[in-house]
Amino acid sequence: MRYMLMHKLDENTPGAFDPSPEFIQDLGGYIEEVAKAGVLLAAEGLEKSSNESARITVTKGRTTVIDGPFTETKELIAGFGLLEVRSKEEAVEWARRYADLFGRHGIDVEVDVRRVSEGPMES
Repeated sequence: MRYMLMHKLDENTPGAFDPSPEFIQDLGGYIEEVAKAGVLLAAEGLEKSSNESARITVTKGRTTVIDGPFTETKELIAGFGLLEVRSKEEAVEWARRYADLFGRHGIDVEVDVRRVSEGPMES
């Protein structure tokens, strides 16, 4: 089963999108551990919404495109990981350890764990 871990941060929080060298080192260790466990398929961080971003919204058939930064949005998806694991519980355990890494560095974070659809989309 594949699960996506998406972490959300408030980009106005100091250090959230400009992590310390210590955080980067700890993150590298975590990614290495997940890779050695054989469950990591992909992992990427995202830039602040002020850096080459856009939001497309369709409301009542009208499409609107807004360039960043998205100042009205408190939390943004700041990065993701894609894992191949045996169960939701295993995905949650990896996500908990990931979230704890932020907490150890004083960064508030929210991590969503979502199973990737493996079959045709159902209505």
